[in-house]
Amino acid sequence: MDFLKINGGHGEGGGQIIRSAIALACITKQSIHLENIRKNRKVSGLRPQHLTSIRILQKISNAKVIGAGIGSTELKFIPGDIDSLELSEDVGTAGSISLILQVLIPVVAIAQKKLSLTIKGGTDVLWSPCIDYTQYVLKEAFSRMGIKFSLELIKRGYYPKGGGEIKLQVFPSKLKLTSFAKRKTNNVKIICTFSKIAIEIIEREIQQMKNKFTNEGFKVEVEITNQEAMDSGASLLIYSIDENSIIGVDCLFDKKTQRFDLNFEKFIKKTQGIDTNLADMLVVPASLCPGRTTFLVKEITKHLETNLFVTSKITGCKYGIGKLDNGFEVIIEGVSNSSIK
Repeated sequence: MDFLKINGGHGEGGGQIIRSAIALACITKQSIHLENIRKNRKVSGLRPQHLTSIRILQKISNAKVIGAGIGSTELKFIPGDIDSLELSEDVGTAGSISLILQVLIPVVAIAQKKLSLTIKGGTDVLWSPCIDYTQYVLKEAFSRMGIKFSLELIKRGYYPKGGGEIKLQVFPSKLKLTSFAKRKTNNVKIICTFSKIAIEIIEREIQQMKNKFTNEGFKVEVEITNQEAMDSGASLLIYSIDENSIIGVDCLFDKKTQRFDLNFEKFIKKTQGIDTNLADMLVVPASLCPGRTTFLVKEITKHLETNLFVTSKITGCKYGIGKLDNGFEVIIEGVSNSSIK
């Protein structure tokens, strides 16, 4: 059997390579051999959240998998035909649900199948988008690209116990071209959820944020919700959406400093079409959308650079990056794979 070899230590060498490579393997029916998995990380190899993604994608695509174990630095993934399924999964403790959804949604939707998934784990954890980012930012962006899904939050799950739960529905979708240019709106929404933290502390933080945005000429809408979770915690999402742009930033409440650690100036000065985290997430669908997808970003992160490289290697898509006065333009010339028509 012919395997496409992917160096998991390329570029930033993290979980993004695993997620993108396996998602694209399922869609294109290309067998892949991942080596040097998470080589550049302090703890190398596969972690529980990666294994959950692999396990679910294995079920969805009837794949044969070799080397799927905690700490494994090598993996072979041999996909079969993608099925519509109803699944129930548990990441365990506070493993990120959002990172898992990033790969599941495009695979099922682009393959024109359905998925009904109940999954438990962490909804709001470090080094991962909060579930509200998935619900309000990623969902809007995917929708404009033709990818349809619905998400229902059952329970929040913070680090370390997790215990969060969501229900996901993914629908057969047809990709379409879109572009994200410059932000024009001055409307901003702040969403904050918390558990087992004094509401006075939360309201103080949010009011300070609102004042900063108002002083910069933004119109601000605020939503604060107390949602019971197993652990104490709080998450924050700030986003703005118009016909040309989708920009979001999120963070968790630092219980030591009693503050939300967020760079407001960075958000205020972002006038590009999408934020840097969203740029990572759009590469996979853009690579399979016939025609040219373009978006403007403030910076080219290692994550984005790595994702573009790996995606182009698997799909054969072309991409280019152009420097602008206030950021970068990313162009992805997608390809339509015969296996997903």
